Amino acid sequence: MDDEIRQKILALLDQHRIMTVATLRPDGWPQATTVGYVNEGLTLYFLCGLDSQKAQNLARDDRLSLTIDHDTADLMAITSLSMAARAQAVQDRAEAEKVLRMLPLKYPEAGPLPLKMPSPDEIRIFRVTPSVISVLDYSRGFGHTDLVIC
Repeated sequence: MDDEIRQKILALLDQHRIMTVATLRPDGWPQATTVGYVNEGLTLYFLCGLDSQKAQNLARDDRLSLTIDHDTADLMAITSLSMAARAQAVQDRAEAEKVLRMLPLKYPEAGPLPLKMPSPDEIRIFRVTPSVISVLDYSRGFGHTDLVIC
C-alpha cells in the first residue's frame, strides 16, 4: 500500500467514530450492527456485550465486513471505507485496558464520561485486522474506489 492511500485511510479512520459491522448468524444470514470504534493505525477495536449476538457470531466465524462513512448533502463528496477483516477477541488485559482508555478520547467534546467505563471482564473487546480495504471517494469520479490488499 502506498503512503498516500495509507494516509487517506488513516485520516478517514480518525475523522469518524462509528462503523457498521456485519457478522454471520448461525443460519448464514448476515447481521449488520452499528458500533463505536477506536483505532491504532489500521487496527480497529470495538466493544460489545459478553453474550451479544456479535460476540457469538464471531466466536463461530471471525470474518467481518464493515463500513465507515458519514452523511453528506453533496453526492459527489461521498467518502467512505469498507473492509473485509478478521475479528479476534482481545485476551490480553493490558491491551484491553489500553483500548478502554482510548475510547473516551474519541469523544473529547463530551467531557468526563458520566458513567464508569466497564472493566475488561464485563465486556468483549474485538481487535479487527483488515484483509482488504476499499476506499470510496466520489470526488475522484462517481463510484471511484481504490482497493487495497493488506
